[in-house]
Amino acid sequence: MIVVVTGTVGVDKKSYLEKVCQFAGSRGKEVLLCNVGDMMYAEAPDISPGKILDIPMKRLNSLRRSVFKDIIAKSKEADNLIVNTHATFRWRHGLFPAVDFDQMRELDADIYICLIDGVIAVHRRLGDEHATEHTLKDLIVWREEEIIGTEMLCKGIDEEMPFYCLARGSEQETIETFYRMTFGGKGKKAYLSFPMTHIDGEEDIKGEIDGFRRLMKRFFTCFDPGDLEESYLPYKAGEAVRKGEDFVEATALGEKVRLDLQEVRQIERDINSQIYARDFLLIDQSDMIISLIPTLADGRAVISSGVERELQHAHEAAKEVYVIWTAKQRPSVFVTQTATAVFNTIDEAVECFREKGYAKQ
Repeated sequence: MIVVVTGTVGVDKKSYLEKVCQFAGSRGKEVLLCNVGDMMYAEAPDISPGKILDIPMKRLNSLRRSVFKDIIAKSKEADNLIVNTHATFRWRHGLFPAVDFDQMRELDADIYICLIDGVIAVHRRLGDEHATEHTLKDLIVWREEEIIGTEMLCKGIDEEMPFYCLARGSEQETIETFYRMTFGGKGKKAYLSFPMTHIDGEEDIKGEIDGFRRLMKRFFTCFDPGDLEESYLPYKAGEAVRKGEDFVEATALGEKVRLDLQEVRQIERDINSQIYARDFLLIDQSDMIISLIPTLADGRAVISSGVERELQHAHEAAKEVYVIWTAKQRPSVFVTQTATAVFNTIDEAVECFREKGYAKQ
């Protein structure tokens, strides 16, 4: 199994993929990790750390090709290989590719994965570990370019080759997701759908949703929109404006971060459009959608327009559609007519999945 993993600077793919290899090793799978950046620096010791993109393009391309030649040779011997690279770079040279099609065809990977992370987490890492000048707008554009660049690379080599977008999220959970996608054999892939913007202050509902997410990840390879949560930023920007503040306070990597209000306002439209496009992409790369519709204390169902649109998109994409509707009020025909099955409880859904042979622990 050969896996090509892309992602922008600041996602910290290296440490994440090292943990993937350790997880695979604990399950009897030996995986060789090739970090293209490290290999390029090792081959050119005269280049100072962080300066490799400053060298002339001719030398950069030659160095990259030499490293990929070595990786291709290693791929002939290794049972399982992960290539940690980028699809694109945006630097002083402008936007340019980070791989060559002829070598990627020769590598003949089995799967391509673009690893992404929240814009605030990436901002934190770049501030702590890199000297890369950037704005929040830069980061959100780079992420979109990397996703599209990876998909074009993958499909340009082989239209049938699997391409996935995966958010880092909670490492403990998504590392297992990564393993299941690649080295863990075949299994059902599920997109998890639940309200995210209508439950502020509803701690019981948040706890129910978190429990649902954890449980489904025990059974399926899950793509979880909660692993990359940014929809709160425009709301926080609006709150800052009302308070007369010039900053937005957010939490990333376990620490609070103050962001410039104008930078956050600048990416509001990008955040909303990327959520819309990315969630549909995650549905398209899944076999099914499993949607939890929780209930407020007054008995009303918490169903957002976003969840309804996800259910409709999954139905139109010929995916299996499962809805867990916990409220006493009946769901509308727009839910029942598009659903493969509707359940009253999470336990009912799990029992159905077991009967179908989907839910295996």
